[in-house]
Amino acid sequence: MYQAPKAVLEIDLPESKEGRRLHFYSKGEQIPLVSQGVWQVCQGLVQLSTLSQNGEEVWLGWAEPGTLFGHWFSLLTSYQAIALSDVHLVWFSLKEINASPRLAQTILPQVVRRMRQTEALLAIAGQRRVEDRLQHLLLLMKREIGESVPEGTRLSVRLTHQNLANAIGTTRVTITRLLTKLKNQGAITFDRDRYIILNNERFPHLPDW
Repeated sequence: MYQAPKAVLEIDLPESKEGRRLHFYSKGEQIPLVSQGVWQVCQGLVQLSTLSQNGEEVWLGWAEPGTLFGHWFSLLTSYQAIALSDVHLVWFSLKEINASPRLAQTILPQVVRRMRQTEALLAIAGQRRVEDRLQHLLLLMKREIGESVPEGTRLSVRLTHQNLANAIGTTRVTITRLLTKLKNQGAITFDRDRYIILNNERFPHLPDW
C-alpha cells in the first residue's frame, strides 16, 4: 500500500547534514535527467517512460516518495521522467553515491523493486485483451500506490485517460469506454477530485500471471 512521504536519505558525508535544496516540478512537467547523478523523490509521483520508434510513449514504471531514479539506472537513450503530480526532489551526485556505502546499500532494494515493477508492466503488455491489461494495471497501482479510504482503495495520483492509454498501449477513447464499464459495474468510483477508487469487493479478482 502507499506509504507517507519518506525523509530524504541520510548519507555519511559531512555536507549531507546541512540539508539539501528541494527542487519543485509541477504536474505534467518533464524532469531533466543527466548522467552525473540521480534524483530522489521526497513528495509526489514521477512517471518513467521511453519513446518507441513511432514516437509513442511506453511506460517503464513510476518513482514514489523515497525512490531514486535517473539515467544511471537505464540503458535507454530516450529514457524520460514526467511529474504525474506536483513533486519535490533532491539531487545526489554519482560522486556522493560512490563515496557512501550506506547510500549504495539503500539503492539495491530500490533497484530490485523497480525491476519487479517493470516485469509486471511487461506481463500486463502481454495480455491480449485490452480490458485485462487495464484491470491488471489498476491492480498493480492499487498495490504500489493505493491508500485505504472508506469506499475502497484510492490511487494516490490523479491519472488522465491518456496516461492509462499510454501505459497499456491503447487509445484514450478505449480507456474512457472501459472505465465507464467498470464504473457501471460498481468496480470503481471517482472522488470529487477525479481520483480513481477501486471497490475492493466488486473489482474483478484476477489471477497472478
